[in-house]
Amino acid sequence: MIKHSVFAAAAAALAVFPLSVAAQDGGDAESESGLQADYVANSASRQLSGTFGGMRMDYTATVSETVLTNDKDEPAAAIVVTSYVAEPRDETRPVTFLFNGGPGSGSVWLQMGAFGPKRVAIPSDARDDGAPPYPILDNPDSLLDSTDLVFIDPVGTGFSHLIGEGEGADYWGVTKDARSVAEVIRRWLSDNGRWNSPKFLGGESYGTTRSAAVVDQLEGGYNDVALNGVILISTVLDFGAGAETEGAELGYITTLPTMAATAHYHGKAGANAASVSQFVEQARQFAIGPYASYLLKGQTASAEERAAVRMDLARFTGLSEQFLERADLRVSSGRFYKELLRDRGLTVGRLDSRYTGVDYDSAGEYPDNDPSFYGIDGGYNAAINHFMRGTLGYKTDENYAAIGNVGPWDWQLEGGRDSNAYLNVTPYLGRALRENSGMRIFVGQGWYDFATPFFAAEYALTRTGIPQDRIEWRYYDSGHMMYIRDEDRQALSADVREFIRAR
Repeated sequence: MIKHSVFAAAAAALAVFPLSVAAQDGGDAESESGLQADYVANSASRQLSGTFGGMRMDYTATVSETVLTNDKDEPAAAIVVTSYVAEPRDETRPVTFLFNGGPGSGSVWLQMGAFGPKRVAIPSDARDDGAPPYPILDNPDSLLDSTDLVFIDPVGTGFSHLIGEGEGADYWGVTKDARSVAEVIRRWLSDNGRWNSPKFLGGESYGTTRSAAVVDQLEGGYNDVALNGVILISTVLDFGAGAETEGAELGYITTLPTMAATAHYHGKAGANAASVSQFVEQARQFAIGPYASYLLKGQTASAEERAAVRMDLARFTGLSEQFLERADLRVSSGRFYKELLRDRGLTVGRLDSRYTGVDYDSAGEYPDNDPSFYGIDGGYNAAINHFMRGTLGYKTDENYAAIGNVGPWDWQLEGGRDSNAYLNVTPYLGRALRENSGMRIFVGQGWYDFATPFFAAEYALTRTGIPQDRIEWRYYDSGHMMYIRDEDRQALSADVREFIRAR
């Protein structure tokens, strides 16, 4: 979903040929190859109304399976799509395709937390969501006044599932996943007569990785689906920029501003800073200046330089110089979660470091769990099942996988050794921007997000070959899922609405 947790030109194991329309409707039909297609695609639809962005409107909510086939033209997987389309239908309206990340996350988070017409109300101030019942409310911050919405659950997430002899390995990988999602988008456009509508693509967390990979699938050839914009929420594109492995130094640089923001929030640092953004900017400059220089020198750095860096590192992270010295001035995010508030007997969250948790004891090196995830999952799981099964009447024996088991994941990229030694999908976005003059990118980041740190996103998207004049940045006073905080959900909605309308 929301864990940080992209392309071989062809994969013989995966061929996503569409079933005939009659087969999708449950009738008897033969596929193009003459084989009997007897899988009956599931669906449910309902007419609803609501007020979004101050506009009262009617809309149709539809949950349906898109059936993908294998190289023998046999049904192999069903990808569940939830669409919200304004009535009366208007082909000139934008349509936005959305998904979450993981890999393995269902679209419940963006759908029931940010942009869908209904939302679950959990505490906005970083408290645990407790036990049911959870309020499921109309969402005036939904984007439905400005764009039709299509939420996609890739294979193994949400209600999407394998069929018959279908194999997860055919779908679980950066390129394989992107290819199947791109096929679903093409099919939806065809089925709904929307090929000439303005089109936007949006993802959260690994969903931003997926966005870049899907952009390559849609725009990388000559049978393009041209996009007006890509919405990146809590971005992870360059995995080398945040890798925490021995010998890798860049991750210490890109997570430092998030540590500074977190220390500032919890009163451990930045007392003289007027705002978190001011303190973060100071941390940015230290990270790419003295700290980066020190790390690049390794063990050849002087004792004087080490002492100066250690003092400033303590000022920005809120950690003691003694602890920093023991960590060799390189603090992993996991150690930071445990150490920052150790004197209070608390840990801080990974997805949202505003959250705090209580471990079995305070002596460990790493937290027992992430309080910013177990603090929200109960409400979201209850809400999506209640809405899909109850309000929309979707009947299925499948369990909704908010976080599904989609492993092992194939991380291999096209390009051979060097591409796979440095996992980075940003070049797909750079190429699309250069070759599609009408495409823009929106980037939304939370200050308190360690899963996809904002400085790592800034690093990835400011490299050579990426036009900077068509990238818009927005920052929020929360974490990975900034829409959990009421003020930030409203701000995110307004920012994305403005981005879509400015096409």
